[in-house]
Amino acid sequence: MTLGFSLTKETIWLLEGIGGLLVVASIAGFILGKRAATDAARATVANLNARIRAWWLMVAVFAVAVAMGAIGATVLFALLSFLALREFVTLTPTRRGDHMALFWIFFIVVPFQYLLVAIQWYGLFAVFVPVWVFLFLPARIAVSGDAERFLERAAKIQFALMICVYCVSHVPALLMLELKGYANNAGLLLFLVVVVQMSDVLQYVWGKLLGKRKVAPTISPNKTWEGLIGGVLSATALGSGLFWITPFTPLQAAGMSLVITTLGFAGGLTMSAIKRDSGVKDFGALIEGHGGVLDRIDSLCFAGPVFFHLTRYYFA
Repeated sequence: MTLGFSLTKETIWLLEGIGGLLVVASIAGFILGKRAATDAARATVANLNARIRAWWLMVAVFAVAVAMGAIGATVLFALLSFLALREFVTLTPTRRGDHMALFWIFFIVVPFQYLLVAIQWYGLFAVFVPVWVFLFLPARIAVSGDAERFLERAAKIQFALMICVYCVSHVPALLMLELKGYANNAGLLLFLVVVVQMSDVLQYVWGKLLGKRKVAPTISPNKTWEGLIGGVLSATALGSGLFWITPFTPLQAAGMSLVITTLGFAGGLTMSAIKRDSGVKDFGALIEGHGGVLDRIDSLCFAGPVFFHLTRYYFA
């Protein structure tokens, strides 16, 4: 990965295509808003339009970060990790004995993990959190002398760090890969984000159209088998069609898409279980219509590291 890179024409085409879809969605939302006749319909359309406005903002921020190069993308995901970690920890009961450990993970571990991404130090990037920090955190909490619910507190902080920082950091780490005959790593990052996020959208659409059988009704009542299968297959077809922005063949792109969309669903379901256990609907309210940052990137948390390592193993 270099500190900066120029966007290829393929990447620009994809960004323009996303912008075009948002224009169509905005027009459709405006028309639906004018035609809504009941309070329920107006509320549904208002929620839809709020989500579309949020998508405009998120796509704009993401496009600017990618256009700024590897450093811009790395800084963006470092900020997302910081905000997601804050949302997660807010739901986690902590005690005074945890405060110094939390200081370390927010202000030392997060910046250092992303510094490793920026300087392409893969050897330490891969083990820093799951080895060094995982051993350090419980020891640091133990030094405080507070043993009440010690294992529970330490495990929750470690899990938050693993999901919100370590897993998420694999997304910009795609820019550090040196792939055979391929130099458009920004396109690879876009492929991951677009396929996983569109899978979420398509699962929602298919679920609304055909959904009957719940996957896990006590965890996430809105997730159905029809939505899951329809969304994953549709997003897999989309990913196969986007092979031209990746180092993959159409069949390989389809296989990668199937893996990351399935993992994305698993990530969303896992995060839903955590929210259900905590008695909240969303992790936060930063993004209009979408909840918090972690609500928006929960799928990437599971899909990102697996996609990174599959790509690195087979194509680097």
